[in-house]
Amino acid sequence: MISRLVCRRDWGQFALQFTPHFDWCPPRQRILVRFDLDGTSNGLSSNTFSSQTFYQPKMSTPDPEVFEKLASFYLGRHYDLENDELQDDLLMYDAKDLCTHAMCVGMTGSGKTGLCLSLLEEAAIDGIPAICVDPKGDLGNLLLSFPDMAPEDFKPWLEEDEARRKGMSLDELASKTASTWKDGLASWGQTPERVRKFKESVDVAVYTPGSNVGLPLTVLKSFDAPPPEARDDAELIGDRVTGSVSGLLTLMGIDADPMTSTEHILISSIMSHEWREGRNVGMGQLIRLIQEPPVSRIGVVDVDTFMSASSRGKLAMKLNNLLASPAFAPWLEGEGLSIKRLLYTPEGKPRLTILSIAHLNDSERMFFVTILLNELLAWVRTQNGTSSLRAMFYMDEVAGYFPPVAKPPSKPPMLTLLKQARAFGLGITLATQNPVDLDYKGLSNIGTWFLGRLQTERDKARVLEGLEGAAGQAGQPFDRSKMEQTLAGLGNRVFLMNNVHDGYPTTFQTRWAMSFLAGPLGRNQISRLMAPRKEIADQKRGQRRESIVKEVETNVRPVAPSGIEERFLGTTVSSRDGSKLVYRPALFAEASMHFVKSTADLDTWLDSQRLMRCGTEFPDDMWDSSEPLGEDFELLDQPEEGFTFSDLPDELRSKGKYRTYRARYKDYLYRHCYLTVFKSPLLKEYAPGGCTQGEARVYFKQELREQRDEATEKLRDKYESKMRTLEGKMRTAQDRVARETAQYEQAKRSSWINIGSTIMGAFLGGRRSSVGTAARGFGRASQQKDDIGRAEDSLEVLQDQMTDMERELRDEIDELTQKYDVENLELEPIDIPPRKSDLKADDVMIVWTPWQVDSSGIATPMFELGEV
Repeated sequence: MISRLVCRRDWGQFALQFTPHFDWCPPRQRILVRFDLDGTSNGLSSNTFSSQTFYQPKMSTPDPEVFEKLASFYLGRHYDLENDELQDDLLMYDAKDLCTHAMCVGMTGSGKTGLCLSLLEEAAIDGIPAICVDPKGDLGNLLLSFPDMAPEDFKPWLEEDEARRKGMSLDELASKTASTWKDGLASWGQTPERVRKFKESVDVAVYTPGSNVGLPLTVLKSFDAPPPEARDDAELIGDRVTGSVSGLLTLMGIDADPMTSTEHILISSIMSHEWREGRNVGMGQLIRLIQEPPVSRIGVVDVDTFMSASSRGKLAMKLNNLLASPAFAPWLEGEGLSIKRLLYTPEGKPRLTILSIAHLNDSERMFFVTILLNELLAWVRTQNGTSSLRAMFYMDEVAGYFPPVAKPPSKPPMLTLLKQARAFGLGITLATQNPVDLDYKGLSNIGTWFLGRLQTERDKARVLEGLEGAAGQAGQPFDRSKMEQTLAGLGNRVFLMNNVHDGYPTTFQTRWAMSFLAGPLGRNQISRLMAPRKEIADQKRGQRRESIVKEVETNVRPVAPSGIEERFLGTTVSSRDGSKLVYRPALFAEASMHFVKSTADLDTWLDSQRLMRCGTEFPDDMWDSSEPLGEDFELLDQPEEGFTFSDLPDELRSKGKYRTYRARYKDYLYRHCYLTVFKSPLLKEYAPGGCTQGEARVYFKQELREQRDEATEKLRDKYESKMRTLEGKMRTAQDRVARETAQYEQAKRSSWINIGSTIMGAFLGGRRSSVGTAARGFGRASQQKDDIGRAEDSLEVLQDQMTDMERELRDEIDELTQKYDVENLELEPIDIPPRKSDLKADDVMIVWTPWQVDSSGIATPMFELGEV
């Protein structure tokens, strides 16, 4: 059956172009059939058609050199939804566009997980760190990237039952899976080298707050005060206090309204007071502050009238019982929550941090997410403004944390982040299966929407509301009916991208993820993946364990020299059952140092707090063996319960020696405590004073990224105008070729008609046409054929110019890539000593440090030391 007929006469030949509808023919395959006027068909018999494929929708494999572009994320290929065809054009997403945030929506099976993992993979390759909240366990698949594509890499993540259902052994399934994954990646132009680049670009880790299945993470050691630059922001302090206290009371089983609950208002007042003074609030300290608040009035009434001492005691005891519960012990273990540490390693390598909360109940999830969002918001406020992407925050299954009507404690910080984080380079990406459960007004702050198959009409309506709001914010038109029609036609792994920076929607199919999609990871699988990391952490902790020395212990604190101040270091580690608790004496010194270097624009004061454990000897260089304390240390006025005391060494019993210890401390600081500033020869800039080498590397990477994005934008503008001009000339040339061809065809037909009329007239004896007229017609046709050749030559010249311009653009992009290669960033360290005349050291004091001693005599510190 011929559904479309196109005839063209071409000097004795004409062609039929049609779309066949036979069972043996692929859909939309067009066939060009040619036969000659003499009755033969290209040398075949006259009743036989010679057929050849005129167009076959066979996709070429993408070239890695095409999609490895500056600051562009390779997410897939364009998709012709109307004809159900995958196109050759790649979908390249500009990293800067993520600063206005993204939302990914799709039902189960739509390919949402694969798309989001691909987005995180691309960010990692570009050196962008990410913090990811994982309620289901899917994001652990980011650890399953196998550059070698060996079957033994895949085998541990496959199931015997699956192999049995497919009638093969586990080894056979592993071999088949490895082959499938390798071929799948190759079909999208992704080589094992690219997988290896992703694997080596970031440090991937899974943290499990409230559990030691993965890397333990605690948010309960202390509620850290906001940085100094954020303490004057009343709104920020209020939101952060409200979120922290709401989450804490939820854990305690108290359903507290921030406006009416006495428990909520009391703890909020305590935290606000301490934070404004710049003091962190440890959990032990909070219990004591509830009993004896640092404020005398709340509102217009005194504290005892607002809440009696006995009621405060019951509240403090309830919090203490929560912390003392064995079931709650995992919440107190692990490293403290620090956005900076979650984004970068100490060496400055970007991290892809997965915060798995699948094991938590609803109240624990809400508590953790609220604390995390508030910490993220506080971190954002400390950053400099930028238009380049600095970091990502990704949260899967966000429904329930950002509802349309209710106001859980997680909603205010999330809304604030969506409104403000873009100015500081934090790109937020949210994902959900249930858009109907989201606040569409808040989602109007999101600039990019990735939309897959949706389950219900209500879901589609909520998505359309969010899209319409985002278009309104960007001042762009929105065709609701057309968008609704497009959403209805989406299939598996096919998404509609609506990016306000593009101005028009795009449909595409997602690329093959580099990470093996093994499905949600279970507790034992996460534990297996994180076992090597936990072993390293245990080794570091083990280095601080030591055999107990024989020392005199007493329940009575030894008497210190008159006038020498004493403090007690607060515990940050829970004691183990059966352990003996002992306070050991140490010397604590604190000083302020002034560092100045005009060429580095450096003029800053830094504090130094160091602890020297006291043994039996005190050499002249005693402070060389001292250690810095961790960030969350707390000095108490009174000892905690259950501790005995070691005896004081003789060197600590003489008051006169403390002046010598103070002088030695100042000398130690001047000789050993340099402030290292780092200079980038490429940028000819210094990193801010006080940065570690890792922090300086992060600082310069962001500077390079901003300069790279600016240079890339200028390059795009430069070539966009040139190409637009050249494309206009090419269209004009194409029109000329078409016009000359049409004139040539007309002249040719006229010439043949004149010849035919002359011959017929001579044969029939009628009026005879002039042979000269026919000849002149052929002459004009020949001239117009020459015009076609000249027009085609002009078009070919323009096409060559376009090719040269594309080659020139590619060369300039390569030059930018090499110039702004953040991986080869060199740093020049410069050590600056403190000004000796400005050194200010406080009096040295005795600090009693908490230790626990197990039954075998091994002592472990119950406090944290800082990095040396």
